[in-house]
Amino acid sequence: MYAREINGEEFTFGVSGKLIRNVLVMYDRQTESYWSQLLGEAVAGEMEGTKLEFVPSWMMTWGEWQAQHPNTVALDKGGRRGGGDSYASYYQSGSAGVIGETFQDDRLYTKEFVVGLEVDGEAVAYPFSRLNDEPVINDTIANQPVLVVFDQESAASSVFEREVDGQVLTFTAVSSATSLTLTDAETGSTWGAFSGTATDGPLAGKQLTRHKSTVSFWFGWKDFYPETEVYGLAADD
Repeated sequence: MYAREINGEEFTFGVSGKLIRNVLVMYDRQTESYWSQLLGEAVAGEMEGTKLEFVPSWMMTWGEWQAQHPNTVALDKGGRRGGGDSYASYYQSGSAGVIGETFQDDRLYTKEFVVGLEVDGEAVAYPFSRLNDEPVINDTIANQPVLVVFDQESAASSVFEREVDGQVLTFTAVSSATSLTLTDAETGSTWGAFSGTATDGPLAGKQLTRHKSTVSFWFGWKDFYPETEVYGLAADD
């Protein structure tokens, strides 16, 4: 999700009908520049090279969202609900999108879902299969300590910086009847896994900074980031 304001001007976007490496391409109605949905960056036209401001968002079930935000307002645009047989067959097949792979990389199954993260030019893919076994990951990318959180039930994920006021924190999951909750080893504070807010303990009220991350098929992520690492795999695997 991205903000639509650029240098004080509000832009409106549409779907161009084009793809770059199987990823949707948007266009803006003000300059008709093309924008990569995955990169959040204009790739052609007057705005080429301009980046949209990342806005934190979550992909999760409606039930999980309602549990966290019971007074939420939902946008219902009507239309078809459910993908039908054609969508089911697409997800079950091993095909790499509409136009095929740009780079072949067999480290993961073609349609393995990954949480993709890029920090200062270094990219890492966190496979759902690994996150199911390790839903809280304390990692370091480009010398920056990061926290990856995953909910096995809803497949929701978040990625945060795990440094607060100059202190690097190490997180683990704790039992909760309502939602995934974390605690840090350094202060014993309790944190909301997806809000990134400390709710109890010495750091109560502190907020983790959210990293931009992308949930993608493996074939889509590695085509944009062919040098990506895969969490849990050695470099020569």
